[in-house]
Amino acid sequence: MDTQIIVVFCLVDDMLKALHHPQDPQCQMTDAEVMTTAIVAMLYFKGNFALASRFMAEYGYIPHMLSKSRFNRRLHRVAALFLTLFLRLGETWKHLSERSIYIMDSYPIAVCDNYRIPRAKIYQGEEWRGYIASKKRYFYGVRIHILVTEQGDPIEFFLAPGAFSDTSALRLYQFDVPAQTWLIGDKAYTDYTMEDLMAEAGVFLAPLRKKNSLRPIPAYLTYLQASIRKIVETTGSMIERLLPKSIHAVTAQGFELKVALFVLACSINRLW
Repeated sequence: MDTQIIVVFCLVDDMLKALHHPQDPQCQMTDAEVMTTAIVAMLYFKGNFALASRFMAEYGYIPHMLSKSRFNRRLHRVAALFLTLFLRLGETWKHLSERSIYIMDSYPIAVCDNYRIPRAKIYQGEEWRGYIASKKRYFYGVRIHILVTEQGDPIEFFLAPGAFSDTSALRLYQFDVPAQTWLIGDKAYTDYTMEDLMAEAGVFLAPLRKKNSLRPIPAYLTYLQASIRKIVETTGSMIERLLPKSIHAVTAQGFELKVALFVLACSINRLW
């Protein structure tokens, strides 16, 4: 753990220095230390900032630890920098990827159990109620829509309401990938219009086909797609291992920040 914490701090600190991030000299705890503590909370403490802060202070990593409320305010102040760190890691994963093959998928993140939906305060409305086809059950919360390399390294993600379909989410990806790239997804990503538009840009969308598809593909290609798609499911399992039984948050912004931090922690986990 000691080595990993040092690596995380060096990674964050180097990024902030490269960005010429302004830092108030009166601050006893730097933004790099705030970000490192938040990432450590995701990696080792199931997203519990209080436990991570206590650990970092007691073991001498950060001697001048902020109080719980001040730490939370500082954390939200630097929230955008976490996305910058994720995108920089994504550029590294794309550079290290041997082939231009990427896989898409989505993962449900419930904000509460189904029987608590009428009392939910963070989200309200039917757009947050989604369906998990593999488990044949509903959930209430958000979906992580993610794009990973052939090795399972995440390079792009965004959050959407639970009822937002994968087909609709396809139009929200940035797809900042090289030309002549193949994108693999499950049957929910079938959209012939998007396939044609992306093919003109040199990016080939090749989701698994339904039996009644108007554009069938050879059986051998279907086998290759299915085997490659298992990689993104492994990435989902890595995120799930980091998640607690329930994510504690008071506001929707706080909940979404924690979910995003778990995805970032999964990407950082790929470093070792």
